[in-house]
Amino acid sequence: MAKISIDLKKGSIHKEAPKEHIIGIDLGTTNSLVAYVEDNQAYTIADSCGKSALIPSVVYFDHNDEPHVGTEAKDKLITQASRTIYSVKRLLGKSYQDLNEVQSHLGYQIIDQDEDQLVKIRVGDKFYSPIELSALILKKLKEMAERHFATSVSKAVITIPAYFNDSQRQATRDAGKLAGLDVLRIVNEPTAASLAYGIGTSREDAEVIVVYDLGGGTFDISILKIEDGIFEVLATNGDTFLGGDDIDRAILEHWIKKYHITNLNDNKSMVQRIRLLAETAKKSLSIHQYFESDDGQFQLTRTELNQLIAPLWQKTLSLTKACLEDSGLQLDDIDQVILVGGSTRTPYIKERVAEFFQLTPNDTLDPDQVVALGAAIQADILAGNRKDMLLLDVTPLSLGIETIGGLMDTIIPRNTKIPARAGRQYTTSVDGQTNLKVSVYQGERDLVSDNRKLGSFVLSGIPPMATGLPKIEIQFILDADGILRVKAMELRSGIETEVEIKSQYGITEEEMAHMLLSSIQNAQSDMDTRALIEAQTEAKNILVHSEKFLLQNASIFDTETQEQLRTHMKALEVAIASADKDLINTKMEHLNAFSAPLAQIAMDYNIAKALKGKSI
Repeated sequence: MAKISIDLKKGSIHKEAPKEHIIGIDLGTTNSLVAYVEDNQAYTIADSCGKSALIPSVVYFDHNDEPHVGTEAKDKLITQASRTIYSVKRLLGKSYQDLNEVQSHLGYQIIDQDEDQLVKIRVGDKFYSPIELSALILKKLKEMAERHFATSVSKAVITIPAYFNDSQRQATRDAGKLAGLDVLRIVNEPTAASLAYGIGTSREDAEVIVVYDLGGGTFDISILKIEDGIFEVLATNGDTFLGGDDIDRAILEHWIKKYHITNLNDNKSMVQRIRLLAETAKKSLSIHQYFESDDGQFQLTRTELNQLIAPLWQKTLSLTKACLEDSGLQLDDIDQVILVGGSTRTPYIKERVAEFFQLTPNDTLDPDQVVALGAAIQADILAGNRKDMLLLDVTPLSLGIETIGGLMDTIIPRNTKIPARAGRQYTTSVDGQTNLKVSVYQGERDLVSDNRKLGSFVLSGIPPMATGLPKIEIQFILDADGILRVKAMELRSGIETEVEIKSQYGITEEEMAHMLLSSIQNAQSDMDTRALIEAQTEAKNILVHSEKFLLQNASIFDTETQEQLRTHMKALEVAIASADKDLINTKMEHLNAFSAPLAQIAMDYNIAKALKGKSI
């Protein structure tokens, strides 16, 4: 029976179902792009004005908390610095502690409540996660593709730095789902770049490729062996906090020193104005030898720029040498060097790369677009349009365990190539806990109640310790036949158990499709529910620690101080009961701000007491 579809826009009937478009997305630190393949040729999609395919990875929230993405948002970096978020890719999967050194350089507010918790960004009275902010960028790209094709788009391939860890990879997947996309594959950027250059698309290819990728916020160096259509990463290295943004900051700091600019700490708009001017100077000096701002206030020569870039180049060189050593190869073994990322347009970088590898780097494709084009080619492969490429079996649905609050913590994400092995560390939630129940689930929703339970087991004999001290590693081992083994071990004591998880019943293609569709349709409500549960859990922990602090240090503080602390604690209790995530975060911030100086006083007092009468 022939499939019939109706084009509602044109009012016409097609006997065959319209082609499903799978898009390729480069979610970049500075700019993001979306691309597709048509007639075996990859193309990027331009913005609504048709001027540029580069969409600034910037989100601005107006005073009604409505988000604006792209050029419109970038224009607000100076006038609305505290409400405009940029370089959000650098925040994905990061904790407060990871960002200590860069917080002062950002125009917006990162909330510092617990150094081990993932970051939250405050805009007015609202709190956002990097996943939510990335999802807004991805949603913009999805809308661009839908406008281009005049039909809905729901499937995508998204690229990431090869150096991204598991937390950052999962955060990217979650952002895609929140944007309404079924993320078919997460692809390393160097693999995408190789595909864009046509390397590996023919089984006759047999080359060793170096991909030197210096983007706006991340640096990746990867060495790939490509043979018979199979991409093998021999070694990778990099830094998720190294890129063109650092060149901009070096120029900014150079100007601050050169022109004796002061009082910038209280003037975020001025910092943003100079930072954007530094970016303009950098781009101009890739072509010219001299730059001067329109008002004549700032000048920079290419020689000065090269001196500022030199330390950054040395960092990339150290990582490049380490990568080469890890691969076990010599410089003579390298067949080709590909340049990726807008920062490789800088003549100094291009010259140094050529000098080190003794090869002329390949930059014939636009370094800003090459990764997105490669993502589109990977999407085309997944669509089944290229039969000569190897596609390995993948997991049809995510696998994970239940954590506090009934949340699903994914350990092996959907579409992971199998066989696969992944693990994550957990701890206890109650003092003296000796048993831990591990419940294994399959599905894409944030609450385990919406997913399918595969089984459970108990890790017993954990030595009784205070909350947070035990280190329990949960490992998932998925073999080539899709059989899952789950291993749990308490690392301090060596206590372990292992179980093979066998499905209680099969799952049909229709059920699987329904689960996937449900996860995308409910992504926003799932994210809101997860954020609320996580905020409530974090707040309850803070209250427990605050109560312990009061009991242990009651003799140090006067009654008024104790009452003030209890007032903040009571306000947080009320917020927890209100089920308002933003209110909970606000009250947590207030409690932490009040208690932090008290903690310092208590520590100083107890140290002095312990050392009393002793000589050092």
